[in-house]
Amino acid sequence: MAREPDELAHINPFDLFDAEAERLDRHFSGLDAAGWARPSRCEGWSVRDVLAHLAGEELYNHACLDDDIDGFHAMLEREGVEGGLAGFNDWCVRRRRDLPVEDVLAEWRHRNGETRRRMRALGRDAPLPTSAGPYPAGLQAFHYASEYATHADDVGAPVAEDEFDHRIWWRTEVGVFALCERDPGVQVEVTAERIWVCAHGVSAQVPAPVFVEATVGRLPEGHPLDRALDDRLDHELREELRCLA
Repeated sequence: MAREPDELAHINPFDLFDAEAERLDRHFSGLDAAGWARPSRCEGWSVRDVLAHLAGEELYNHACLDDDIDGFHAMLEREGVEGGLAGFNDWCVRRRRDLPVEDVLAEWRHRNGETRRRMRALGRDAPLPTSAGPYPAGLQAFHYASEYATHADDVGAPVAEDEFDHRIWWRTEVGVFALCERDPGVQVEVTAERIWVCAHGVSAQVPAPVFVEATVGRLPEGHPLDRALDDRLDHELREELRCLA
């Protein structure tokens, strides 16, 4: 069933975006050389590479805010960046690997701080230009907050015990919205403990933390969504749930 944007009206997306950016900043601020070099959950990327990715994607975020998507694509063409989003991400990381990490951290802090301030000033209902067309700034902020929460987990940023449940449930709600936005034919029902999902005739009862990891493409191989499913159906449903990565 399709979800409506007002189903997220009780959550402030800009506060979530700020909180996850602050979590990353606290974590990055305490790293030594060994900490920056540690592998992240992003295949082939170190913790430092995740920071470089976050700094680089602000080029796109600012292009949206400046209503200059054409200029962004022209820049990619000048730089010889090919391969769509994956190619852009790889380019962002490669071009920052020889820079002092302190410079990359300062770049990200400045540019992301500006992104968050400008999006909050726009307000949640303002149309934001994106490569897919105009999209409400508030909904875009939910996507950004989800990405930042995912990358915070990727690099091992701590989550306090008293914020764990709230964080899981806002990420669940955003995941449900994004899943149904992408494919209105997917059925989702949220209960106090599990999320029931049905896509193309395959259904499962999924614990909220597992659902969140599935929506962002971080559920480990071999970790079943629902033990009642055989491997083939489990894989098919896992692919259907990936909507925020």
